[in-house]
Order: sequence, then C-alpha cells, then structure tokens
Amino acid sequence: MIEIPSDLNPDLVPLAFLLGNWAGAGVSDFPGAEKCNFGQEVSFRHDGRDFLEYTSHTWVLDSEGAKVRPLESETGYWRIDKDRKVEVVMVRDQGVIEIWYGELADQKPQIDLVTDAVARTAASGPYSGGKRLYGYVNSDLMWVGEKATPEVELRPYMSAHLKKVVTPEEVEAMAKSLGDLPDDGIAFFK
Repeated sequence: MIEIPSDLNPDLVPLAFLLGNWAGAGVSDFPGAEKCNFGQEVSFRHDGRDFLEYTSHTWVLDSEGAKVRPLESETGYWRIDKDRKVEVVMVRDQGVIEIWYGELADQKPQIDLVTDAVARTAASGPYSGGKRLYGYVNSDLMWVGEKATPEVELRPYMSAHLKKVVTPEEVEAMAKSLGDLPDDGIAFFK
C-alpha cells in the first residue's frame, strides 16, 4: 500500500511510492569490475519542499550474505513536473556527478531515467552515461541500472530487489492506529 504523507509537497504525490527506507540485495556485473552480489540500503525522504532527498549505500556480500566491504554510495535529489517528467541530480562517491531525466510511466509506478550530463573528477573511473529503471512491484522497489564507458557500450551492470524497512517506531504507530482488536484475532477478519 502506498501512503501519502499529509505534509508531502503536492507536486511530489506521483513519487510517493518511493518514500521510506528500503533494503535488499542485488547483483553487480560489468566488464573490468568484480562480479558480485551486493546488499543495499536506500532512503527517499521529504521535508515539504518540491524534491525528494535520496541516499543509497551498497556493499559487497560474501557467499553467506555477510557484508565484506563498501561498494558504492550515492546521494541526490528527485523532482517531478506536472507532465510527469522526472529530473534527478546525483553525486557518487567515486567522483561522478550526474543529471538524469526521464518520466513516470502512465498508470503505473515505474520511472525510466537516462543521463543527460556527466561530470567526473580526475580520480573517477571511466564513465560516459547510463540508464535506470525503477519500479514499485508488489509493494517492493526494484531497479536495474545500465552503464556505458568509452570502452564498453551501454549495458546492464547492477540490479536490486528492495523491501520496505519498518522501524520500531513505525510498528508502534501502526499498533496504536489499530485501536481495539478482538481478543481472538479471528473476528478482525470477519
């Protein structure tokens, strides 16, 4: 279920499905880089202004699913206009700054993005652009990223399946909002 906070900027309502904290795992595979499974934590927050604040942290997982080391981190800001056009400004820890443009699909919570501009520091690796697809599927957030370098044509390099994270405070608030439940629990479903 998608909840729309009462203090969410009205312009951001179409992006409400992104809000919250998400965690999960995925696969990374790109020529010249280590192929690995990774864990990911993503957060989309708002403060009443006309953008969502985005953060993502990924780390390499071993065969048992334990964290081995950081993989990459990014932070950014997401906006949407009245024509469902989405713009994202993103900074990556590898020394890359990107501007992404795309759109929210009609009648479904899916966003296709393509890089419009890429700036890199001298320390960053080769990178010339990318594509991303984000989708809200059965209450989960899924995404796939494509990447191009001067040596490698645009191709998928990362994808992940994320679940909404519920904090103890959110559980307490949900419990309080349920009111009085029947003692046997069965009557609740009648």
